Amino acid sequence: MAQPFVLPDFYLPYPARLNPHVDAARAHTKEWARRMGMLEGSGIWEEHDLDSHDYALLCAYTHPDCDAEALSLVTDWYVWVFFFDDHFLEVFKRTQDREGGKAYLDRLPAFMPTDPSAEVPEPQNPVEAGLADLWARTVPAMSQAWRARFAVATENLLNESLWELSNINEGRVANPLEYIEMRRKVGGAPWSAGLVEYAVGAEVPEAVADSRPLRVLRDTFSDAVHLRNDLFSYQREVEDEGENSNGVLVLERFLGCSTQEAADAVNDLLTSRLQQFEHTALTEVAPLCAEHGLDAVRAAAVMAYAKGLQDWQSGGHEWHMRSSRYMNEGAVDAVPGSGAFGMSAASIRLTPRSETARWRGFSHVPFQHVGPSVLPPVELPFQVTLNEHLEGARVRCVAWIAAMGMLDEQPGQPGSRVWTERMATGYDLPLCASGLHPHAGADELDVASHWLAWGTYADDLYPVVYGRPRDMAGARAQNERLRAFMPLDGSPGSMPTPVNALERGLADLWPRTAGPMNDRDRAAFRRAVEVMVDSWLWELANQAQNRIPEPVDYIEMRRATFGSDMTIALCRIGIGNLVPVEVFHSGTVRALENAAVDFATLLNDLYSYQKEIEFEGEIHNCVLVTQNFFDVDHPTAVAITGDLMNSRMRQFQHVVAHELPVLYEDMALDQEARAAMDGYVRQLENWMAGIHTWHEGCERYREEVLRRNLAEAPAAGSGLPGGPTGLGTAAARLTALLAS
Repeated sequence: MAQPFVLPDFYLPYPARLNPHVDAARAHTKEWARRMGMLEGSGIWEEHDLDSHDYALLCAYTHPDCDAEALSLVTDWYVWVFFFDDHFLEVFKRTQDREGGKAYLDRLPAFMPTDPSAEVPEPQNPVEAGLADLWARTVPAMSQAWRARFAVATENLLNESLWELSNINEGRVANPLEYIEMRRKVGGAPWSAGLVEYAVGAEVPEAVADSRPLRVLRDTFSDAVHLRNDLFSYQREVEDEGENSNGVLVLERFLGCSTQEAADAVNDLLTSRLQQFEHTALTEVAPLCAEHGLDAVRAAAVMAYAKGLQDWQSGGHEWHMRSSRYMNEGAVDAVPGSGAFGMSAASIRLTPRSETARWRGFSHVPFQHVGPSVLPPVELPFQVTLNEHLEGARVRCVAWIAAMGMLDEQPGQPGSRVWTERMATGYDLPLCASGLHPHAGADELDVASHWLAWGTYADDLYPVVYGRPRDMAGARAQNERLRAFMPLDGSPGSMPTPVNALERGLADLWPRTAGPMNDRDRAAFRRAVEVMVDSWLWELANQAQNRIPEPVDYIEMRRATFGSDMTIALCRIGIGNLVPVEVFHSGTVRALENAAVDFATLLNDLYSYQKEIEFEGEIHNCVLVTQNFFDVDHPTAVAITGDLMNSRMRQFQHVVAHELPVLYEDMALDQEARAAMDGYVRQLENWMAGIHTWHEGCERYREEVLRRNLAEAPAAGSGLPGGPTGLGTAAARLTALLAS
């Protein structure tokens, strides 16, 4: 059968190496698979299937430095997971038996007890037998924290197969953002990352396991592994098995392009994910170790883990080029020296396309004249309802802003007057709060309005006070002080004395908001505020490097910089007492929330493009990120961003109509919990409608107002006079002069 596209020119930044114990692993794993019942008589594999797939070769390439015993155990894990994938396909996907598939998956967590001495059920099939054996052999060498993390990754890998099955049942192809998120769970790369810790003999310290740098390493690793697999497996999955979960198919449908063009775009995204991995490993990991005070042993464990992920990337690619499981005709011959002894360095390929994209990401000239965007249609099926207390809230909000000192220059921070009274009035943040909370009382609406004002003021202040002078230390110090204004007991008694408007505003808002909360809601709300505050440091770091963010990293961090977690946490207050916490942790509800948030953030980027790119010299805007990634013009990037925004709205509606009812049944929610969740959905709909109404009604993004504000508060506008200075910035200042 002819290949549906020519494999692209892959970016291969690390050499592939082969573990010398590969033959021992082959012999061991064949005997093990036969003993578990995976070969003759299983109805899934025969011996020749296992031989041709050669999972021992995969593990020998992806774990080149471990000893023979560890390599054999890791190989058994991969044989098990691929057998599970093929077994689930034959028994449940091909027959579209979701009910049977769920019952099958529900039994598997029982074979992964965090206590190794706990009893497990009697296995009823090869998948259960294999999991019971592997778990017992693996967990004694690992900590309790690793066991918990690996069990969750394994459960995600197994359970999210139902998502794939549901999409096959509906004939539905996911949108790109939905696909990336779900593929991480379905594809199993986070699970593979857990096995890397075992194979290199170095666990990630629990103190940093959930930090941004380690999370990015894990996610970029996962995405690159999955996107590479999608390219090699397109023919088998899409043409033979009828799968809808393939990145090439997703982009083919979303962009309306040919299969070859979609494959090239997937390869570009694979490259960008690999380069994001490198950037994070080189610029964020060492500061993380220092910040948490990791000793040499624990810091070395983090570095060994990062190196193990690199080895997996290069080894996984080498295996894909050789395994009979994939479309790889001529792939090995296309790489000079590949496979020859002593020629591992020949497998490193820095392609012209990859290096052009890397250079483009750092070469943006700020303050370019772009003009206003022609906005695409917005698919918003929800009607806004404005709060009856809006007019009073408008007056009180501006008075609060003034009382907190947000209209003044801050002590010790020259050029920090970023708002005037007319600007604060025109921004009309109570209009947004009114749509978000249409039925709130006057006091509740004031609190919501003031939170929006506080977050928006900080969003304008940080780039001016800390971004232009590249004062990362000052920003970190300010962030640490902000935490002190959010005591977990909700009381203002333990707070320090505020020294600027930002601290004064938080000191006023925290007891008004968190004081009445229960402990769980208060802790969740504080964490949501911290996520937003910490994300500002990420923006400042990119600004200092003049680095346009990588697309996936941008979307995921944009949710934090927009303050989505904070405002959604306010919507959740009280609901958590009626709905089990597991519901909010489910993939279904996370997908619902992320779709709503992405709709809102992409909408904001469309409206704010001129303000951010032309007047502020910003680089954090999806339209610019899209221009940079696809190397297209402004109108084309606007159209793609608009399509992505509207696809997220359609996904939100799909989750509500098709996935939430299934979740209710799967978790056996009672009527009270279902009513509470339905009310939460209405709140998210209000949230999106209110944000859209605010963008339409406020003055924040209008060109004539931007020019007026530049004259009244130049620190908040372009680089005149507070823009970039120093060697190499003359062109940016000249561009700003011409634009004004």
